[in-house]
Amino acid sequence: MAKQKTQQGKGPSQRQLRVGELVRHKLAELLARGEIHDDVLASHVVTISEVRMAPDLRLATAYVMPLGGKDTKAVIEALTRNSRFIRGEVAHTLDLRSAPEIRFREDETFEEVRRIDQLLHSERVRRDVEKDE
Repeated sequence: MAKQKTQQGKGPSQRQLRVGELVRHKLAELLARGEIHDDVLASHVVTISEVRMAPDLRLATAYVMPLGGKDTKAVIEALTRNSRFIRGEVAHTLDLRSAPEIRFREDETFEEVRRIDQLLHSERVRRDVEKDE
């Protein structure tokens, strides 16, 4: 999980991390059980890699990626279309004063890992490594 920063320059509180993980589990459960009735979501396996909570716990940002990285925009649009239902389901699970608004964003860490992997296997890096040996 990527380290997130608050306005004070500190990382997230334990409560933010705990609530974010509870929201992530609930989202994954809803998707795995097919409880969100949407044709786009029914035709994709979606990974919820992380949920970051705002300090006041009123906003959750869920980072998602469909299997294979295909149709990401359509999947995010489908999740956004169903966010009211999803928020209600999350509210039943969590014991908070108010259910967080949930925003869905593309998880770009998979692309970043692929880019770094390509760099590490590039001819230029290979030459540098062979020089050092």
